[in-house]
Amino acid sequence: MHGEYKVPGGKLVVVDLEVVDGRISGFHLAGDFFLEPDTALDDIDAAVDGLPVETDAAAIAAAVRGALPQGAQLLGFTPEAVGTAVRRALVTAPGWKDFDWEVVHEPPVSPRMNLALDEVLTTRVGDGRRRPTLRLWEWNESAVVIGSFQSFRNEVDPEGAVRHGFDVVRR
Repeated sequence: MHGEYKVPGGKLVVVDLEVVDGRISGFHLAGDFFLEPDTALDDIDAAVDGLPVETDAAAIAAAVRGALPQGAQLLGFTPEAVGTAVRRALVTAPGWKDFDWEVVHEPPVSPRMNLALDEVLTTRVGDGRRRPTLRLWEWNESAVVIGSFQSFRNEVDPEGAVRHGFDVVRR
């Protein structure tokens, strides 16, 4: 099995593993991150190897952290990133229909609250602490939502938004 996780603002974390008798086997961590000392990579591999496949991302991160030699430096990634990549590798559903979806449809809330709830839900799904979730938004006020990497200056007319009573919120 293969899993990848791109650390926001950091590096790519790649894991390869097998599952034998409900446990992670043959675990190998790779990526474009930096790790000092180099031998800590073997320590990380050994810490994850043998964990039950049900282990969540936080427990995987704790195992990695506990296996690191004193003074080890992880640059561009974290033990939590390893946990996330492992959980992604263990997802075996090949398509949308194979997931057990939770549908969330709550009463309307502010656009800012909707964005905050989306961030919490996606983090928990990504960490393996929550099953796949489809969340339907309803707003109780006007707003323009721009993406994390969209340019406010190039995408929004601030005076026009104020004039028309729109708040501008960012993912």
